[in-house]
Amino acid sequence: MSDTDLPGTATLAESVELAVVTRSGFVESRHAGSAVVLSPGGEIVASIGAPDRPVYPRSSLKPFQALTVLESGVELGSVQTAMSMASHTATPAHIAVVRSLLELGALTPDALGCPADWPADAAARTEVIRSGGHPERLFMTCSGKHAAMLLACAVNDWSTTDYLDLAHPLQQRILATVERLTGEPVVHTGVDGCGTPVHAMSLTALARGYHRLRLAEEGPARQLVDAALANGWAVEGPGRPNSIVIDRLGVLAKFGADGVMVLAAPDGTTVALKILDGNLRPATLVALSLLARHSALEPAAVADVVSELDLTVWGRGEPVGAVMVSPNL
Repeated sequence: MSDTDLPGTATLAESVELAVVTRSGFVESRHAGSAVVLSPGGEIVASIGAPDRPVYPRSSLKPFQALTVLESGVELGSVQTAMSMASHTATPAHIAVVRSLLELGALTPDALGCPADWPADAAARTEVIRSGGHPERLFMTCSGKHAAMLLACAVNDWSTTDYLDLAHPLQQRILATVERLTGEPVVHTGVDGCGTPVHAMSLTALARGYHRLRLAEEGPARQLVDAALANGWAVEGPGRPNSIVIDRLGVLAKFGADGVMVLAAPDGTTVALKILDGNLRPATLVALSLLARHSALEPAAVADVVSELDLTVWGRGEPVGAVMVSPNL
């Protein structure tokens, strides 16, 4: 089978330029992709590129996975709940929460099915290296999700050795949650970088799932959203885009590897986008700009947050350009 015969996301011809990168008055790079914006009522108010083509949400799937854990009878505190949907940077504070999740199920880090990795946080990684440490499963950015999944297995007397298999009871429940929240059948399932099943869906379906989560009034969905908003640092890490957006704007934010970003504003306005080349560099900027354009956020507040993101292009130690929303968007 050739690449052209494989199922997949939108083509370049179907995509739209979302962002440009300038250097010294010259457009050095262009980022194309697709996006969809849902109104507070859930209607599509902007369809850019091909948002009905499937994408792998990657880590943007985590809130659906975490919701399934909560609905399976697991009782968690606020920060533990946030960690269950996190793509953390493995600071010591993150690792302490992951350990607490494992301890609730009388589990050890050896039970984690995610691969070993170094901490993504620079200071934490330096300290591990300085102390003679090595990559560990605990440090992997998805270890909080895996610990929560294992805890759900322990609580329900499900096997913990094959919890990543699609046929496992937990994974079957996650699949049902995904289809219930998005309102669409999953079109393809693969293996994510951390080892869990990853379910392909349209950007529109992904946005609808987040829209329903964001506006949930009670139950585990409300618990999950409230925990994420109260613990932005846990969802990603200090100084990281998702954490900044959550803490500064009260927006539910979750990136996914290979260029996926979903933002759900307090009023329910939701943006889901995919950068076609997989580069997350412009994703937060574009998503915030679309929320502001549709009056879900104040432009001045968005501008303040954008100034905290790493969007400057440098030359000779001085600013010479920036990542910018495409003038054609």
